Amino acid sequence: MDLDTLPVLSLADEPDRFSSEIGESFRTFGFAMVRDHGIDGELVARGWELTREFFDLPDDEKRRYHLEGQGGARGYTPFMTEVAKGAEHRDLKEFWHIGRDLEPGNPLEPTMPPNIWPDRPAGFRETFTDLYAEFDRVGNILLSRIASDLGLSPDWFEPAVEEGNSVMRLLHYPPLPEDAGGSIRAGAHEDINLITLLLGAEEAGLELLARDGDWIEVSPPEGALVVNIGDMLQRLTNHVLPSTTHRVRNPSGERARHSRYSMPFFLHLRSDFRFETLAQCITAENPDRYPDRITADDYLQERLREIGLKT
Repeated sequence: MDLDTLPVLSLADEPDRFSSEIGESFRTFGFAMVRDHGIDGELVARGWELTREFFDLPDDEKRRYHLEGQGGARGYTPFMTEVAKGAEHRDLKEFWHIGRDLEPGNPLEPTMPPNIWPDRPAGFRETFTDLYAEFDRVGNILLSRIASDLGLSPDWFEPAVEEGNSVMRLLHYPPLPEDAGGSIRAGAHEDINLITLLLGAEEAGLELLARDGDWIEVSPPEGALVVNIGDMLQRLTNHVLPSTTHRVRNPSGERARHSRYSMPFFLHLRSDFRFETLAQCITAENPDRYPDRITADDYLQERLREIGLKT
């Protein structure tokens, strides 16, 4: 495998072949690029149009949907709120979060607040409800391939992510301010969740930190997903599948005057899932790094405090 270029994999390939290829890409980069995922292009195009329309709304209107005390779990999070773990400067971005709808009385309700929806643009709720379901569907297929690569049953993750606390994020990086003050669009970080499925990385800027310490640009073909490991999967696999540091650097020249949009889907475990390191990922050379059996929600709340979304 070329250590400077991420391979582009096809989800339409024979499952065992895809499992092996994504496992190799994950072990090498912590990332993969995936085409032929089956998410409807027209639905995605409507999503991009509505994303731009929402972020073009007046700031005071957007802020009506900012919910204090929820750690950005649902609705709007204003510009320069989030900060990468350990960073000094806040990210140059604003975003909107959509989560899973639960039936009233579901025992997971305390960890998963209900969605809120803006009054405009028209069709926002319907479009992103459908897109959320599509990301969820494709994410479960990817997890089944990952499970096979790990030597698990293909359906191993199904109960672990059933009613999982997955979040779709609509991201807007506005044109760069004249003085960014040391901030970049997204500081170097690792994702919290199990895996991330990302649309919108065709616009330059996303980079991952390779094992040799160099930054590699991630440039998927149009419409392809970028998929990366989050810290929860790293923890579960005892770092056999590593969560990789990545960032969104600031553009220069003409591109600095343009907005950048992306649409990551953070696929999460159930809130009450209790971490227990996979036995096949523990060896004499790689002893269990995580003997504490905390829940997925415990872990999430700890990380939200570290990135400034909760106090």
